[in-house]
Amino acid sequence: MPTHLLRFIMLVSILGVATGQKRTLGHEGTTPAIEPRMAEAASSFLDSLPPELRDQATFDLDSPVRTDWHFFPKPRLGVSWKQMNLDQRRAAHNLLKSALSSKGYLKATAIMHLEAILRELEGGGADVAEKRDPDKYWFAVFGEPVAGDSWGWRVEGHHLSVNLTAMSGTIVGKTPLFLGANPAEITIGPMAGLRVMGEEEDLARQLVGSLSADQRSEAIIDVEAPREVITVPGHAIDIGKPIGIGMNDLLAAQQKRLWQLISEFATTFRPEMANETVEKLRTEESDVIHFSWAGGCEPQQGHYFRIHGSSFIIEYDNTQNDATHAHAVWHSLPSDFGLDALNKHYETSDH
Repeated sequence: MPTHLLRFIMLVSILGVATGQKRTLGHEGTTPAIEPRMAEAASSFLDSLPPELRDQATFDLDSPVRTDWHFFPKPRLGVSWKQMNLDQRRAAHNLLKSALSSKGYLKATAIMHLEAILRELEGGGADVAEKRDPDKYWFAVFGEPVAGDSWGWRVEGHHLSVNLTAMSGTIVGKTPLFLGANPAEITIGPMAGLRVMGEEEDLARQLVGSLSADQRSEAIIDVEAPREVITVPGHAIDIGKPIGIGMNDLLAAQQKRLWQLISEFATTFRPEMANETVEKLRTEESDVIHFSWAGGCEPQQGHYFRIHGSSFIIEYDNTQNDATHAHAVWHSLPSDFGLDALNKHYETSDH
């Protein structure tokens, strides 16, 4: 069996355990405790690179490269796994773990390794091998990763875009966050039955299944699901006011399920960050958060859901390839990449 497949089997075995854990958000600190650790990890990663790769990995914070994000299988700017030796890969993994939770880290790396599964499913020829390559994920650092300064970093490739922005010792941006899975469920080989992003789908479907007829009439916005998430790269996030069913129109058990679904996305990041995000939403946005659904309500039917508040929007779509190809994205409103916080900072400082 290929080495990459063995590594993937071990990885997803751990992922299966991790995603089965009880989802709790403990008070383990605040984001200022994370930023120095993240800056140290980013500096160590850059220090591990030879000069030519370090130059390739670094950009100005205001570079247009930072906001030019994608989730398609195409080359990015930065340094890829393929270009790194073992020590450099270790440093890159440490950078991932500096901001992602254990579950988020395993989910992100499992998404990368799904490329090897796609390679086998699509025939494994030379063209397929070139396109479906788990080494084609690129790391980039924006600005100088100095604790307390303004800087950011990204890892990106097919079905994955993780973007972190820091300012004055605090994480001010962790979106856009894109997670995708193709196949959404593996149906061949020793990993048959694995669903890397199955928890998100299951929680949303359970919520829809618990709705009364009147509640469904509010929540279900279309019998046909869109073919893609609406807030795609390169377009303004402008889809109007939240639609669907409001949090206050849900029963207590249904509200709990919706918060579990929100937490499933938030806990991609370290517990301190996830806790801060969810607690802020509970305090400030419970009255405005809406949940909407489109498409079929039964398994294996194309479907789409959206969670929309005043400061965020989450979309999930699984319609392509006969509903075996999932896309999910989290955006901050009014802007991603921490741009609103950075712009306010620059307006009131000497930068």
